[in-house]
Amino acid sequence: MPTFLASFLLCASILSAQEPLQWGENVTGVVTTFTTGKKEIALTFDACGGSAKSSQYDTKLIDYLIENRIPATLFINSRWIRSNPEIFEKLASNPLFEIANHGTAHHPLSVNGKSIYNIPGTSSPEEVAEEINGNGDLIEKLTGKRPRFFRSGTAYYDEQAVEIAHHNGVEIAGFSILGDAGATFSASKVAQQIESAKAGDILIFHMNHPESGTSEGISQGVGKLRSEGFEFVRLSDVKEHLNRLP
Repeated sequence: MPTFLASFLLCASILSAQEPLQWGENVTGVVTTFTTGKKEIALTFDACGGSAKSSQYDTKLIDYLIENRIPATLFINSRWIRSNPEIFEKLASNPLFEIANHGTAHHPLSVNGKSIYNIPGTSSPEEVAEEINGNGDLIEKLTGKRPRFFRSGTAYYDEQAVEIAHHNGVEIAGFSILGDAGATFSASKVAQQIESAKAGDILIFHMNHPESGTSEGISQGVGKLRSEGFEFVRLSDVKEHLNRLP
């Protein structure tokens, strides 16, 4: 039996006898910040997929990042990848961007089916692993690289699911600043959120809603931070300095 599978089965058998104690975005083991002595922050972008609207692509946003040489970590769901194969290939081949895992079916990670925003979570340790590894396998097949960071649909977890994720070799990437609230913030609000960032913050936005204020807000807010001497990093650039919640 492969080592990772044996480890997962042992972990699952231990956890299955226990009830989770936590449920939310900020549970034990989730990374929300990183430690740095520089003026650095990490921009992360989700692409959800699953419908025509959520499978869109904010070309203006990504073009702004490329034109201004701003690195970012892109959390992409398998449904978005299948809807946008050529765009995914271009993103994955651009060294500015790191491709991360946004799940197979965009479920919250739960070991007992807990839901949030009327979206049902995974219902067992095995489904937690499937939600992570289904898309992980797809991304590795397409890029030759296994994504090291994972963010679930809704960014909700219980602490047992986070532990299972760690046993499956991925870091759970949360955030310290809500950048666009699921692409619902206005451009001015997005800019305000960015401008509130301090060194070591991880910000979350969405790259699949071109109709939103995210792109304009990014250009305003990022421009302001750059004028103040801030730089931008991928999560892998600071992997040794990530801070997990206790």
